[in-house]
This record gives sequence, structure tokens and C-alpha cells, in this order.
Amino acid sequence: MLGTILYGKGDVRCEEVPEPKILRPTDAVIRLSASCICGSDLWPYRGLNDVTQPMAMGHEYCGVVEEVGSAVTSVRPGQFVVGSFCISDNTCPHCRRGFQSSCQQREFMTGAQAPMARVPLADGTLVATPAMPPDDLIPSLLAVSDVLGTGWYAADAARVQEGSTVAVVGDGAVGLMGVLAAKQMGAGRIIAMSRHKTRQDLALEFGATDIVSERGDAGVERIKALTDGVGADSVLECVGTKESMTQAIRSARPGAMIGYVGVPHGVDLDGQTLFFSQTGMLGGPAPVRRFLPDLIDLVLTRKINPGKVFDLTLPLADVAEGYRAMDERRAIKTMLRV
Repeated sequence: MLGTILYGKGDVRCEEVPEPKILRPTDAVIRLSASCICGSDLWPYRGLNDVTQPMAMGHEYCGVVEEVGSAVTSVRPGQFVVGSFCISDNTCPHCRRGFQSSCQQREFMTGAQAPMARVPLADGTLVATPAMPPDDLIPSLLAVSDVLGTGWYAADAARVQEGSTVAVVGDGAVGLMGVLAAKQMGAGRIIAMSRHKTRQDLALEFGATDIVSERGDAGVERIKALTDGVGADSVLECVGTKESMTQAIRSARPGAMIGYVGVPHGVDLDGQTLFFSQTGMLGGPAPVRRFLPDLIDLVLTRKINPGKVFDLTLPLADVAEGYRAMDERRAIKTMLRV
């Protein structure tokens, strides 16, 4: 079968790879209905993460179970499933506390930019839908697997509440999903920070009430001006750079929470700044498995449509163009038809 392999900076190829097989009794093999490229895939693609050997790419997935290991009991062949990008047993102490992304048996999903994929710890990772979903919901169910779950976690970690004022730093797919999540959680005002018209428009469609195009000091001042000098009750940091983290902290009011889900690159935080900001921070890899049942239900009942974040759809064979389009910001998020 064809699969996506990253060889180094800017060098991603669609080539023949072995079909996945059951390796452990707790595995499942699924046939993907669609896959996609994640913003975090761009870090190694841009050379910001070391690539020491060819990497099988892809960690967002949904599809139909083909085969299960002898120990798997919660899903069966023929069922449509959605899984988290973090593999978890969903039974360890961290999982039981809702932090499946820190599972004591945690693995990170790989190889899902392909027609088929092996999912370890299938019982703890996969959630089956009640029936085969209609084709038009596939993009939204695919989004649940990571990008929506991550945006949702950012809002949850930032303790978005009914009527609260929320600032979202980052207009990539995760930031846009953070806007959607904040809206669903009842935020009264959602300030999306974006310089790009297509992303601004989608943010407004997902529930943003204000757009701030400025960055750095000017961006912070604009948020303060919009909040009568107070700052936001909750801030979602969805980028992972030093600039975005600093902007998030400075945009928050004293006593606010910051949910940070952008993978940090070059982020150094000053202890004095944190101390006197009097803000709380919670983040890290999103425990998507905690949210999967509820998010799947929201999609199946058509209460949300996160699939709109996919603004480019390509066949798997053209995956290199999908990476280029996202790297050059010609696309928010690329869906791959497999």
C-alpha cells in the first residue's frame, strides 16, 4: 500500500510501505476513511525537529475496523471507529483522572497517512460510532481525532465558562477549533487573534465575536482595550512559540487560566513574570480520549461542523503538495482521501 514517509527537511514522499498487521493481542487494524496533515507535522517538515531516520507520518484517523487482536473486546471488525492521537489503555491512574495523554502505557500514533493503520491498545484508544456514519460527516469525525480534541482541551484547561471572555492566540486549525469549543462552552465573548482573512472568516463562523490582527505588544494592548483594561478570563495558546506564549500570558487578567496546547519551540518563561501575572496554566498533549464520546455525539447530531477546517482535500498520492500548501499558509488544514 502507499504511505507517507518523511525523510528530512522538506522531503516528504508517498511510497510503498508494508500493510499493518496485528503485532500484539491488544492491537486493531483499521481501514481509514480519511486522513490528514497536522500542524505539528510541519515542525519536522520545516527542520525544527530532528529527523534521524525516515518517519512514517500521520496520527489523525477514523475508519472501519478490519481486524482485532485476541484481547480486544470493545470494538469488532466492521465497526466505524475514531481514535486519539495518543494511545492509551484508559485504565491506568492517569487515564482514570482524565489524562489519557499521560497514560502509563502511552504511545503516539504513527503511520496514519495511509489507507490502513495499526492501533495499539485498541480497547482504551478507539471509540465506535453507533452505526456507519454518512460520508459527509467523515471530515468532522476525522477532526475529532486530534485537532478538535486539542482545541477543546485548550478551552477546558483554560476553564472557559458561561459568559466568560476568551482570547485565542493562533489562527491555525487548533486555534479555530478552540474558538468552536469556547462557543460550545458558552463563552460570552471570543477574541480570535488572526491576520488572515480566510481564517478570520472561519473564526467568526465558529463563534468569534472579535478579531484582533495585531501581534506582540500591539496585540496585547488591543485585547486590553477590548476588555476595559482588564484582560481575558481565559486564554487559549495554540501556537507554541515564545511570542505566542508571552502574548497569552500578558493578555490574561489576574486570576485567569491559560490553556496551552501548542507544542513549545524556543519557549523560555521568566519566573518573575509568571509570579506577578497571577495566572494559572494547564496544557500539554491533549487527552482527546476523555472527550471522544461527547465530541463524536456532537458531530453525529450535527450540532457542530469542525470538518470545515479542512480547506484543501487531496488524494494521498499528492501528500507532498498538502505539506507545501500548509507550510506556505495556502491551506489551513489538508485532508487526504485514502
